[in-house]
Formats: sequence, structure tokens, C-alpha cells
Amino acid sequence: MGTLPPVQEMERAYLANDASYDGIFFLAVRTTGVFCRPSCPARKPLSENVSYFASVKEALFAGYRPCKRCRPLDALGAPPEWASRFLAKVEEDPAVRWTDAALRAEGIAPARARRFFLKQYGMTFQAYCRGRRLGKAFDAIRDGEELDEVILSHGYESHSGFRTAFGKAFGCPPGQNHDGGCVRLAWVETPLGPLVAGATEEGICLLEFTGRRMLEAQFATLKRLMKCPLLPGRNAHTDKLEEELRAYFAGELKAFTVPLVFPGSPFQRKVWEALLGIPYGQTRGYGELARELGIPGGSRAVGHANGLNRISILIPCHRVLDASGALGGYGGGLWRKRILLDLERDGIAPWNEASQS
Repeated sequence: MGTLPPVQEMERAYLANDASYDGIFFLAVRTTGVFCRPSCPARKPLSENVSYFASVKEALFAGYRPCKRCRPLDALGAPPEWASRFLAKVEEDPAVRWTDAALRAEGIAPARARRFFLKQYGMTFQAYCRGRRLGKAFDAIRDGEELDEVILSHGYESHSGFRTAFGKAFGCPPGQNHDGGCVRLAWVETPLGPLVAGATEEGICLLEFTGRRMLEAQFATLKRLMKCPLLPGRNAHTDKLEEELRAYFAGELKAFTVPLVFPGSPFQRKVWEALLGIPYGQTRGYGELARELGIPGGSRAVGHANGLNRISILIPCHRVLDASGALGGYGGGLWRKRILLDLERDGIAPWNEASQS
């Protein structure tokens, strides 16, 4: 359970509609059964009718439903305003060099930007900008643009500077990489929080909740297996993924069609393919899955491979339970696993309930 501010401070914050406390705590009203953000404009409840929670997860599992006015689930996982603003600026013109001085001029502390991007993307803000600039240049080369034009239009001061940056990322000079590739990393928002999606020209190769502890290790493993760099960006597979995820969370999609790329050992691939065979709305035990694979007694090995799955939701590792029928483990958090299973089994989702109540 997360640490909450003192009760007196939380009461002061919600009575004052203090938006700076949004995400720090949530208040739930026992008489109405709803929970809100501190900045909710609804009429203020009596203090004796209020309970406080450190997260949406805790409020949901205490039996409260989201407020339809302040819509606390909509804010779940959304990047802060300053981060959204700079992501848009980078996309608008990746050639711009964002120095620490330029960040300060915009009212953003460089250390704050570094911490946020390290947590969400596994790289600093400056590294994100460099990667995005290089990714755009790579696209231009693959589209047939002349090297001189690419260098001038993407913010590189010299041929040598561009060649050095390109070589570090792709492992070869730009003139030799027309058939090369990279993994595009993009932020995908969902009702359960943000996901990092990775896509190659062949399909989706990564889909992980940004708070997962193994995320950086997954990045390193993916780079090694795919034999190419990971750069910020998106492609047609990312766009299709977002469309299908929206339909899935709305209860309108039961089978994903976006292509998947999941390299691994022969045993790992065998387990992941078995996960793909678990029908929507059903579950399997680790032992049951091991027997289906012809390895009785191999539940521990199956569980380990299950935990190494890099494409959550699409390769449905959340549909595997432990021997007692309990949830077992889940890299994205057990509360997310429970909501996914409820959605698939009964069509129950807190965000859908809120829109219909």
C-alpha cells in the first residue's frame, strides 16, 4: 500500500480542489460508493463519510466505482502536461537540440526530465531526443533521400557526426544499412495505465506496462534477440495495436490480429504459442499447460517462460493461474490481472461500469 499524506492535509486538498494532489491520493465517499480525484468539482462530502486511498487499484478493490465527473481512470497513466508538451515538440521537429538551458527556459528542471524519461522509457530526455532524431533520419535514408539532404534536414552538423551516431545505433555506416531495421518504441495509454509498445517492420515485439520492474532487462534482451537498436517512434503496426487495444478494453474485441514477433528459445516459443491458444474468457493452470505441452511435472519451467513473455495481453500470460486456482504472479501487477480476467470472463470493467451507471 502506498504512503498517504496526513489526513488533515488530504482533507484540505480536496476541499480546495487542489489539482497538485491528483495522483497522490484518491478520496472515496462511503455514502455514494464513488471515488474521485482531489480536484473533483462535485459537492464536497462530509469528512466522516470519506475514505482515502493511495491508488486507483486500492479504491477499485475496496468496492468503489469511478466518479463520472472527474473520471479518475482517465488520468491513470497519462503523462504530465509538461511531458506531453515536450513529446509533441520533439515530434514536430526532432532536429531541435534540447539543451539543459533550453529546458530551463521552458520552466522544466533538467533533472526532472531525466528522471521521468528514465522511468518511462529507460533513457534520459536527451537520449530520447537523440534517438528520435536518428530514427527520423533512418526513415529518410530508407525512403531514398540523399545522405547530404538527410544530414542537413535532421539537425546534424557534419557527415562525421551523423555517421558516428548512426554507427553506434545500427552497427554499420548509413550507406550499408538500407536493408537494416530497428525496434520502434511508443507510449500507448490504456485504462490500466501506460504501456510501452515495440514494433519492427514485421510486427509487435514488445508490450509491457511501464512500471514493470523487469522493463529495462526486457529492453536489453529484445535488443540482443532482434540484433537491432531500440529507438523512439511508431509504425503501422503500432497504430493497429492501439486500435485493437481500444476495442479490447471496450469489450468489443476477443482476438487480436496485429502480427507478433517473439524470438526466444525453442521451449520459450513453445510456451508462448500455447498461451496464444488459450481462448478468450478461459484460464489454464501452470501444471495443466505443462501437460498440454507434453512435459508433466514441468509447471515450474512453464511458469518461468510465462514470466519472460514480452508481449503482455496479446500473448495472454494473464490467463494462467497457480495450482490452487489463485491468481499467481503477473509482471504488470495482480490487480491488473484480476481486471483483465474479469473483463474477459464477465465483460466487467470499472471504466465501462462508470460510463453506464
